[in-house]
Amino acid sequence: MTEKNGRRWNHNIHYHPRILHAIPDGAQRALDVGCGEGMLARELRRAVPRVTGIDLDGLSIDQAREHPDDVDYVLGDFLTYPFEPASFDVVASVATLHHMDAATGLARMRDLLRPGGVLAIVGLARSTMPNDLPRDLAGVAVGTFHRAMKGRWEHPSPIVWPPPVTYPQMRALAAEILPGSQYRRHLLLRYSITWRKPQD
Repeated sequence: MTEKNGRRWNHNIHYHPRILHAIPDGAQRALDVGCGEGMLARELRRAVPRVTGIDLDGLSIDQAREHPDDVDYVLGDFLTYPFEPASFDVVASVATLHHMDAATGLARMRDLLRPGGVLAIVGLARSTMPNDLPRDLAGVAVGTFHRAMKGRWEHPSPIVWPPPVTYPQMRALAAEILPGSQYRRHLLLRYSITWRKPQD
C-alpha cells in the first residue's frame, strides 16, 4: 500500500467526489454498499448524521471497525440483509456492483431509497475490443501519471476480474431499472450512475 503526503489514491478513490457531491440536502441516513475498510463511509459521515456500511468481507469490516468513528459497519450480504425498504436518503456504491448480479443489485439499491433520495454509483465494467481500445489506452496513460504523482493505495477487499457486464450493458440496465438516471463513462476505466428517486 502506498500513500503520498498521508493521502490515499487509486482509481476508485479518484471518483469519490462524484458520490459526495450527489448527497442531497438534508440527508439523514446513508448506506455504503460494499464499504470495504470504510474510507467512503467515513467521508459520507462528514455530511450525513447516520451512516451504515455493509460488506461481505470480514477482514475488511474488522479494519473498518478499528477506526474511531460512529459508522455502523455490518458484516453481511447487501442483497439479503433485512434493511427496511425506503429507509435511506443516500445509497452509495463504489466498485461493488460487479461483485453481484447487476440488475438485482440496482433494483435492491433503488428499493432501499426513500422518495427523493439519491443513488450514486461508481463501478467497473468490461471493455469490448477493438472499440474500447483507444479509450482504455488513454485511461492507462492517465492512470500511470496519477500513480507517479500520488502513489497507489491497494484496498484490502477481494477483487473480481474481469467484470461480467460491459459498459453498454450497464448503461442499458441503468436506463431500464432507474429511469431518468445519469450514466457517464469515465476515463480511468470506471462509469458512474446517479439517480434521484421520484417523490410519491
